[in-house]
Amino acid sequence: MAEKTNGGKKKMRFGVIGAGKIGTYHIRTLAKMPEVELIGVSDANLLQAQVLAWKYNSLAYKNLSDLLPQVDALVVAVPTEYHAEIALKAMEAGVHCMVEKPITNSVEDARKLLDLAEAKKVVLQVGHVERFNPAVIETLKHVKNPRYVTIERLGPYDPRMSAIGVTLDLMIHDLDIILTMIDSPIESFEAVGASVLSAHEDITNVRIKFKNGCIADITASRVTMERSRRMRIYQEDSYLSIDYVSARLKIYRKKVPVLKSLKDVEILYPKIEKKEPIKEELYHFIDCIENAKKPVPSGEKGLKALRLALEITDSLKRYELSGAKMPDSRPSLARSLSDIGGATRMMVEESLKNSGIDKS
Repeated sequence: MAEKTNGGKKKMRFGVIGAGKIGTYHIRTLAKMPEVELIGVSDANLLQAQVLAWKYNSLAYKNLSDLLPQVDALVVAVPTEYHAEIALKAMEAGVHCMVEKPITNSVEDARKLLDLAEAKKVVLQVGHVERFNPAVIETLKHVKNPRYVTIERLGPYDPRMSAIGVTLDLMIHDLDIILTMIDSPIESFEAVGASVLSAHEDITNVRIKFKNGCIADITASRVTMERSRRMRIYQEDSYLSIDYVSARLKIYRKKVPVLKSLKDVEILYPKIEKKEPIKEELYHFIDCIENAKKPVPSGEKGLKALRLALEITDSLKRYELSGAKMPDSRPSLARSLSDIGGATRMMVEESLKNSGIDKS
C-alpha cells in the first residue's frame, strides 16, 4: 500500500527510468517532494541505478517490467531513441508518463504515443522544462503580437548527447516556446549549421518566418564555452529581454506615442518568484494526473516541436555538413549566412571556419 501524507492522502508512486544526468535531476527532486513516494529507479546500468536508489532511499530495478506494476507514474529519461519503446510499455500498463524532450526521434513514434495515451486515458507530458522557468511564465504575460524574436541557447559540449544533434538536443526547447508564443502558421524557414565536435550538427541557426509577419531567429550551440540562454522580443511599443539562467525579465516600453528622448522610455523589472523549474514541472504532471487535465507541454505540443525540429535537421543535411561541396542547384552556406545578422552570424562563421567546411 502506498505511503500516506500527513493529510491522509495517498502519495503518488513514481518510478524513473534512466540514471544519467537528467534522470538524476528527476530522482533527486522526486525524493524531496512530500507528495511523492519514489518507488524505484531502473537503468540498463544496474550498478548506476543501485547507487542512486541507495542515495535516495529507493530500490533499483534491472527490468522495467518489474517496476511498472509498482508505480502510478513514470519519468522516462533515457536516450531519445528508446523513448517510444519504454513509454509505450508503460502506458500499455496504465502508467502515466512524463517523457523527456524530444518526445521521440520520429513523428510516427510520437503519434503512437499520443494514440495510446488517448486510448488508455493516461497523462502524457513532454519534458519541455523551460515552460516552467518563472521568467518564461512571466514573459508570456507581456507578449502581445511580437514582430521579431531572437533566442540564443549556447553552452559547452556534452558527450552524453552526441547521439543526436543540437537541434533535437537543445533548440527544441526554444522551438516549443516560439510555437506557443506566436499564434500563426509557419510560412518558411532557412537553417544553417555545422558539425564541429560530433557526427551531428553542433551549432544551428534558423530563421523562421510566420504568416502573420513575425520573424524568429534562433541559435543553439554546444560548442560555446560561455553559457548563455537569452530571448529578446520586439513588439509594438515595447522590447522584452529575458535571461533564462538568472530568471530575469527586463521590459523597455514607450510612455508616449512619439519619443522625444530616452526619458520617454520606462524600464520595468517585473518581480519574479524564484522557483525550481523541474520541481514545478513534476508538480504540474501530478496535478494533471489527479485532476484529469491536459499538460501544458502535452504530447501534441511535443509532436509539433519535434516535427519542426526534424524539418530543420533535414534541411541541414542538404548542406552536407561533412565538408563535401554542395551541388550548384542548392543554396550555399554563404548565401544562407548572408541572412543572419550580427553576433550570431560571426559565431556561426567561426564554427564553420573551425570545422573546415567550404562555404562557397
